[in-house]
Amino acid sequence: MKKDEVLEVIEILKETYPDAKCELDYQSPFQLLIATILSAQCTDVRVNKVTARLFQKANSPHEMVGLGIDDLKNEIKECGLFNNKSKNIMLCCTDLLDKHNGEVPGDLDELTNLAGVGRKTANVVLSNAFDVPAIAVDTHVFRVSNRIGIVRAKNVDATEKQLMKKIPKNLWTLSHHLLIFHGRRICTARNPKCEVCPVNEHCRYAKKIS
Repeated sequence: MKKDEVLEVIEILKETYPDAKCELDYQSPFQLLIATILSAQCTDVRVNKVTARLFQKANSPHEMVGLGIDDLKNEIKECGLFNNKSKNIMLCCTDLLDKHNGEVPGDLDELTNLAGVGRKTANVVLSNAFDVPAIAVDTHVFRVSNRIGIVRAKNVDATEKQLMKKIPKNLWTLSHHLLIFHGRRICTARNPKCEVCPVNEHCRYAKKIS
């Protein structure tokens, strides 16, 4: 898909989802970092319920480490994969204390050097907590952008690189949210609602099945 058509798709999605934004609840970069780690293979709605309780008990790297891994596991069980997530959160908080005086860095390399923090998580934190233009490629962004035909990529890294080339930098963060909203509401993994999709005239998948 050429750049001008990509921009048309983005404009249509902007009209369709005028309130598109990060759906994780947070009040600080630290809260967003932890919430994003918890969001892997879990809905934002469930994460928000868990973090509403968790952040009352531990609202900083120091408090999180002080909570202890067993209590943390109990707090985040509802999010699934709690053994791995609790380990990553503890290691991440230890890194924040040891390397950054307990503050979440606003730099991609420093974020991805934290234990348990991948590029997607780092981009979520950068774009939403620090207003740094970024495209975080989660399962929705990967599926929707490739299905529509905005990009043709076999993995998330290639998808991110292609999206950054196709979309103007000032629209990176918003486009990330728009693609997620579209993936959750219409372009679902199973049985996408192509018949009501506002971008079906531009969509490679819709043209293929029509």
